[in-house]
Amino acid sequence: MSARPILTAAETRAAEVRAMAAGASVDLLMERAGAAVAEAVLRFAGTRDVLILCGPGNNGGDGYVAARYLRAAGVSVRIAASADPRTDAAQAARALWGGEVAALDTAEPAPVLVDALFGTGLKRPLEDAVAERFTALAVAAALRVAIDLPSGIESDTGALLTDGPGFDLTVALGALKPAHRLMPSAARCGRVAIADIGLDIADDHPLLELGRPHLDTPPPSSNKYARGKLVVVGGSMTGASALVASAAQRAGAGYVELAGDPVGGVAHALVQRPWTPHTLDDPRIRAVAIGPGLGADDTARVRLDAAFACGKPLLLDADALTLVGHEGHERLRGHVVTPHWGEFVRLFGDSGADRLSQARAAAASSGAIVLLKGSDSTVAHPDGRAATLPLAPSWLASAGTGDVLSGIIGALLAQGLDPFAAAKAGVWLHAEAARIAGPMLIADDLIAVLPRAMALCL
Repeated sequence: MSARPILTAAETRAAEVRAMAAGASVDLLMERAGAAVAEAVLRFAGTRDVLILCGPGNNGGDGYVAARYLRAAGVSVRIAASADPRTDAAQAARALWGGEVAALDTAEPAPVLVDALFGTGLKRPLEDAVAERFTALAVAAALRVAIDLPSGIESDTGALLTDGPGFDLTVALGALKPAHRLMPSAARCGRVAIADIGLDIADDHPLLELGRPHLDTPPPSSNKYARGKLVVVGGSMTGASALVASAAQRAGAGYVELAGDPVGGVAHALVQRPWTPHTLDDPRIRAVAIGPGLGADDTARVRLDAAFACGKPLLLDADALTLVGHEGHERLRGHVVTPHWGEFVRLFGDSGADRLSQARAAAASSGAIVLLKGSDSTVAHPDGRAATLPLAPSWLASAGTGDVLSGIIGALLAQGLDPFAAAKAGVWLHAEAARIAGPMLIADDLIAVLPRAMALCL
């Protein structure tokens, strides 16, 4: 699976230290960053007039360097600063700029605004006067570009420390940061481009951005059971379990059985059988998906207990999570759970931390693979590894789309993917199917285009 590392502010500083130990310097890293920002601005905005807002730290220093490169490319550039540079590298960058630097409160707007006020180290809201002028200049611009992060965002959590405008482009320096992929900050970053400035980042970094997975094509010797038998356990709401089963068929499971009350209007290839105490005894079963449409009555509890007892990898969602409850975490070990935020809070509580931290803590405490669903879906492994998805299409906020996701992940489990890989691949395929389906999608549309999304991964 292709993936890109996501670094916290502390991890970014550590990567910079390693790069400097290998021969780079702060000034060289700043020079690379500013040059990359200038190139991005030229590609994105052409030669329109640019106003760069520089802060007192090294983020501001990156802005001075970018201004110098843009000026050399023939662009009309002005700089406005909120304060004088306070670091040696930023002071040197301003000296090399050599041009006029206006005060932030006297700056006039330009068609293109570059925000170099504050970067990954920000921990408190912007001063009121700075925030007011920053917002006014940003709103007046036709295009807005942020260096590393839009000012007013906390890098590690994605919290909005100060309300502000959205940006069209954010140039992430060296690597993605959590705020580029976590809500609510991700929505303010716009398109995110990564500038390679030579940071030393470990290949096994524990937090990654989800990329397109690689899925194996069934070999010529394959049969329906070798491709994976999935049992979808149904219940009182038959439509939800039918969506799970239909999605699992389109996601590549060789044999899908829907165990529960008969459902009309599904593919003839779907095997439907009534539930019995022996439904899950078949040794050819590779995985079980349970929860959507299950209900919460005594019958549902019996079926859930049987699923836990069968010894197969489970995909647990919706009613199954409600039945497990806050005290049943030990039963989740090794399985995949896919709660939305409300279900997550009922299952694990709300510590008040950011979503990524809470998903990781829930995975560590329960031993489960936790897929916390949302526009910034996050998959967490008990060992601390995690992956986040670039913002998914908002059209996924539609009834039944979560059931489709359950079917996709269930099918991948049945095909032999380990639970962490299945959850990551499933959430990517789900989002890609939504992009293919387009606006006004419904859950059924996702199922119809799943083969096109799957084909991208073969």
